Amino acid sequence: MPKNLGIKEPWRYGAAGISIALRVTPRGGRDDIDGIEQLSDGRSVLKVRVRAIADGGEANKAVLVLLAKSLGVPKASVKLLSGATSRLKQIAVDGDPARLGEALRQLASAKSTD
Repeated sequence: MPKNLGIKEPWRYGAAGISIALRVTPRGGRDDIDGIEQLSDGRSVLKVRVRAIADGGEANKAVLVLLAKSLGVPKASVKLLSGATSRLKQIAVDGDPARLGEALRQLASAKSTD
């Protein structure tokens, strides 16, 4: 039985798009989405790794570019809501919430590990 059955999706739907809870690994060797993980407090996050270092906002920029590219939206549609200096971040993505949610589901399920 897959472990991630009880994990809820780490994004919330809004009128103008979605907000996503992320856990970012800077200097992660590659720019990629690693699936969904449950934190010790029970919250779900989308795991993202980027090659950029966490210095002067470089990792944050890389995360926004990666999400825009992965979701097929313009970079201007992806904004950092909170967590600029933390590994845990909230990101807003403007666009059709249903399409974005489906794209995230596919990206996350392709990567989630058992």
